[in-house]
Amino acid sequence: MSKPTAETLNDYVAFFDITTRWMDNDVYGHVNNVVYYSYFDSIINQYMIEKDVLDIHHGDQIGLMVQSQCHYFASIAFPDKISGGIRVNRLGNSSVEYGVAIFKEGQESACAQGSLTHVFVQRDTQVPSAITGELRLALESLLVS
Repeated sequence: MSKPTAETLNDYVAFFDITTRWMDNDVYGHVNNVVYYSYFDSIINQYMIEKDVLDIHHGDQIGLMVQSQCHYFASIAFPDKISGGIRVNRLGNSSVEYGVAIFKEGQESACAQGSLTHVFVQRDTQVPSAITGELRLALESLLVS
């Protein structure tokens, strides 16, 4: 397996500011690795909520995380100013693979980058269901080749 290289701001479609918190730091003085996954999840859900395609409380369809991974390139720590980039790497019938990255203010290269896959299911049955309508359009707008 080849070692990944840090991607740049140009590799992502949309960006959201993230506020680091004191509690994000671990005993080694940097943001703990598990916190990055929380950032990634927040980036994805913030995008979908802002596009009004995700009703987290009452929507018939929800996205379940089925896979995630992250590569780390540079440390961040509270009180760094950071932003999260998002794109769609692959859009299937009922699943989507997001590309996400964390960037420190003023830097072009990602401090961390990863991918996460949602499978969309019916809330009540948990059966996979097609991504259609406004949700599909919102995800297509993030799609990169």
